[in-house]
Amino acid sequence: MFKRPMYDKLLKRLREPRRFMQVLAGARQTGKTTLVRQVLADIPGRGHYATADEPTLKGRDWMEQQWEAGRDLAGRKGRPAVLVLDEIQKIPGWSETVKRLWDADTAAGLGLQVVVLGSAPLLVQSGLSESLAGRFEIIRVPHWSFAEMREAFGWSLDQYVYYGGYPGAAPLIDEPQRWRRYILDSLVETTLSRDILLMRRVDKPALLRRLFELGCQYSGQVLSYTKMLGQLQDAGNTTTLAHYLELLQAAGLLEGLAKYAGQKVRRRGSSPKFQVHNNALITSQWDLSFEEARASGTAWGRLVESAVGMWLVNAAKDIQVSVHYWSAGDREVDFVLVKGAKAVAIEVKSSRRRGRLSGMEAFSGEFQVHRSLLVGADGIPIEDFITTDVLNWF
Repeated sequence: MFKRPMYDKLLKRLREPRRFMQVLAGARQTGKTTLVRQVLADIPGRGHYATADEPTLKGRDWMEQQWEAGRDLAGRKGRPAVLVLDEIQKIPGWSETVKRLWDADTAAGLGLQVVVLGSAPLLVQSGLSESLAGRFEIIRVPHWSFAEMREAFGWSLDQYVYYGGYPGAAPLIDEPQRWRRYILDSLVETTLSRDILLMRRVDKPALLRRLFELGCQYSGQVLSYTKMLGQLQDAGNTTTLAHYLELLQAAGLLEGLAKYAGQKVRRRGSSPKFQVHNNALITSQWDLSFEEARASGTAWGRLVESAVGMWLVNAAKDIQVSVHYWSAGDREVDFVLVKGAKAVAIEVKSSRRRGRLSGMEAFSGEFQVHRSLLVGADGIPIEDFITTDVLNWF
């Protein structure tokens, strides 16, 4: 059975002395529940799994009952047990209850390990920041990488570039329309309507949806907020757009990369470069089939650059690396990785037909560059680049 890298991290933490509760954080359909079930299977008799995702209404009483079951298991086994609470965001006031129960066990010296996960990252994040400061560690569960999709489903690089990294959708790629409906209905619509609109104040829901569509349409391109306002009806102001883009990023859908300027204070005011977290969010809205997209140099080049971008933004989340772009006039660097004082410039090319890399040259002339990388064309093969640890480039 295929197991993601986070499996070893979670299992190791649960075998340590009880210090913090573990929180699995990530977008919908990234395999959080599967991951925790795999871990429980390898600690037989010591785990109690409970989910609030059932037809009957769940409340704090239900949560306390599950916690007591975990306590009983820990007491009977005479060694640490594991309590897993899934879909935790569906319990009103869940974080206050978890805090009270966790603190009681800490005071009593009970070795009950607790794992919390949910399919609404915005609400889980809110509960953690409001009530549980200092009591948890986060294990981030990103979208699936090419290496993971290849190992689990035997996918080629081309399949990953077009279909992205949603494991639940993998069996549907031979039925294109069914695959598209699954992505749009079960993932996108659920995330927008449940994870954002029901859990955050959004005064212009139609604008949020249109911004998401615009971000997917222009993924890989820099678009100023002024230009966005020109393309969106009833767009309000740039502050509203920036806030909605932050919500889309927190939900694991789409973000706006900031321009690298050498100074953090200057990066915040830049025009964002749209970058989806999963290429399926682009292609599920296209009329182009896999074969048609592969035959189109323009479309395929865009998808290849986006595949590199989604690898970078997902891989960089837990390693103190930030992802940016750079441009000056008609010169551009596709991605700039920053770790501390080091900057790595990356240019992506999907074919061998290329001219001078004037953007890279201009960037290197203005900033101190740790490394300059050409990905694709005559440079590092794309498959090698997106299966290499990002930290290796530093």
